[in-house]
This record gives sequence, structure tokens and C-alpha cells, in this order.
Amino acid sequence: MKDKVQKVIDKIKPMLEADGGSIELVDVDEAKGIVKVRLVGACGSCPFSLMTLKNVVERSIKEAIPEVKEVVAA
Repeated sequence: MKDKVQKVIDKIKPMLEADGGSIELVDVDEAKGIVKVRLVGACGSCPFSLMTLKNVVERSIKEAIPEVKEVVAA
């Protein structure tokens, strides 16, 4: 599952990089369906980072990988 999650993150990265930020995959707990990511650069300190995490990152990963239940910030 980790490789699948990384592929989705690689598709999201260019959008975040356009705003001066990025995203890193930290961990995938397959048993619980939880993905941990780190928003870095401008995304790490942005007041809208939680919205980006839930509305963009989590939604994209869950659409591609239904086994994922939640995406959280590490």
C-alpha cells in the first residue's frame, strides 16, 4: 500500500510546489488504514494547511486507495 500512497502523493506534489510547499510521506499503517504525511515549506506554516491536508491530500488518497481511512499530519 505504501507504494500506492507514494504514487498519489507524487501527483499532488507539483500543485503544492507551485505554492512554495511540498509533502512527504512519513508512514503508512496498513492495519488501521492511516497515512501520516508532513507538509513542508510554505505548506508547513500555512494557516490553510489543515484544509489542504483534508480537502486535497486525504480526498485524493482515499479516492485512489479505498483502504485508507484517514490521512494525518505527522
